Amino acid sequence: MGRSFESVRQGVKSIADHWARSSRALKKEDQQYGERLAELAKKHSSEAFINCDDPLEAAVFSALVETIKRQDQIESLLREDVDR
Repeated sequence: MGRSFESVRQGVKSIADHWARSSRALKKEDQQYGERLAELAKKHSSEAFINCDDPLEAAVFSALVETIKRQDQIESLLREDVDR
């Protein structure tokens, strides 16, 4: 007999797929951001999800980690420009 419940990783994939479909309902100029959010949710598929019981929590956590990483990269580039 197979699994009767969805793993967190499967749940995150399902949520990300739903977010990608939902982004099609956004304004044309916002659709790319919805699609990117769906991709960010899947970015940490194994390592981050091991401590999460809730797929939504894992998806949001993953997206936030990637958002903060990008923010740090941008801030680092801006500091480099100021130092020149």
